[in-house]
Amino acid sequence: MYKEYKPNMQPFKTPMPSQEPDVRNKNFKEVALGYTEEMAINEAKRCLGCPTKPCVAHCPVSINIPDFIHEVALGNFEKAYEIISESSSLPAVCGRVCPQENQCEGKCTRGIGIDKATGKKKEPVAIGRLERFVADYHNAHAHETNVEIKKNGHKVAIIGSGPSGLTCAGDLAKKGYDVTIFEALHLAGGVLVYGIPEFRLPKSIVQKEADGLTKLGVKVVTNMVIGKVLSIDELIDEYGFEAIFIGSGAGLPRFMGIKGENLKGVYSANEYLTRTNLMKAYLENSDTPIEKAKRVAVVGGGNVAMDAARCALRLGAEKVYIVYRRSLEELPARKEEVEHAMEEGIEFKLLNNPVEIIEDPETHLVSKLKIEKMELGEPDASGRRRPIGTNEFDYLDVDCIIISIGTSPNPLIKQTTKGLETNNHGCILTRNEFGLTSRDHVYAGGDAVTGAATVILAMGAGKQAAKAIDEELSK
Repeated sequence: MYKEYKPNMQPFKTPMPSQEPDVRNKNFKEVALGYTEEMAINEAKRCLGCPTKPCVAHCPVSINIPDFIHEVALGNFEKAYEIISESSSLPAVCGRVCPQENQCEGKCTRGIGIDKATGKKKEPVAIGRLERFVADYHNAHAHETNVEIKKNGHKVAIIGSGPSGLTCAGDLAKKGYDVTIFEALHLAGGVLVYGIPEFRLPKSIVQKEADGLTKLGVKVVTNMVIGKVLSIDELIDEYGFEAIFIGSGAGLPRFMGIKGENLKGVYSANEYLTRTNLMKAYLENSDTPIEKAKRVAVVGGGNVAMDAARCALRLGAEKVYIVYRRSLEELPARKEEVEHAMEEGIEFKLLNNPVEIIEDPETHLVSKLKIEKMELGEPDASGRRRPIGTNEFDYLDVDCIIISIGTSPNPLIKQTTKGLETNNHGCILTRNEFGLTSRDHVYAGGDAVTGAATVILAMGAGKQAAKAIDEELSK
């Protein structure tokens, strides 16, 4: 235990200030408002500084969590930022969107046991909230400094500017590599800009992180579709890149294959969120059209489904449903996101599975969603109980349906790169934990390898690949 201060033995987290539900569900401003300095110090003092550091072992990028929190408790916020930055390139992002409850916070010793006074389960230290506070404090108070890095003469190409690509680029740039990121869209950030809504992750934060890389000397080439404009082989043979990292994500949406999915008013969550977030269709003067529906059904139970449902509400929908075929216990979305969605008035139609989208015979638009009531059987391969149809049906009156049942990698790079092996889902196969693919000098990580996963896992993959590329090229 640290001795510089008296530990705070409060069994529950310091509450996070946030917009009221009836206010925030009508705007795209950030929901959580962040800790004050006093709140952050108070929460940091809940950390016991465990010598075994179980939280660190379950952080995909191995941030020295007890040490940075210790510095927060002492009011040394910039020192805390330095500690985080040794391991993470995107602390302001991770502090907002990472599933800490399943990773670092899930192993925090302060979250073990029941509080006798209330009978409630004790809560872990709010590691994510503290990481966000430290990053925001640094961004608000840090002075611009010129970073001088000695170049080592080696060139590396990064395909995709999502969390894995940004992390890999940052780690290599700090070591002196000449790094170029090739991004298919017109802005850097990948899923951080097209997938995650402004109210969860302000795009100014993503831009600031990307700007930090350019200050390290990283070149960012936008509107460049690798596999279409240039191939991986051309990057190597004609442009002289000695290693490639593929961090192109998993942006190809999946559909259910049910009748009516091709009707007007049916979106993939990917399209709906891209129009809303990247193209800012929620603004009055936006040039990007989007369905301003009144009654919306979102099919799925992950974080993307929560994002789509909450966006629909903010775009003016009077009623928004989450339709999910399992129960609340099996819902894969973050607990915080589910709670926020419920607080904002979104209705959860659990143990229901869509079987048909009904067309209005006069307008030829979506008019109803036919759903089958389900019950849970034995666990399947995912470990969750298998949903079984009951042959009982109901109908939801809706004019817009958003399908959010997962994504897979775009096959473009696979189709244009000889010898690059993928699995049955289109995910790139790697030979080891460092992301080396079936092609020498070509590495991959993040959702392009795992399928849709978390920001922090993608960052961990980018970090591992950067280490391997450095070891290969510095021999």
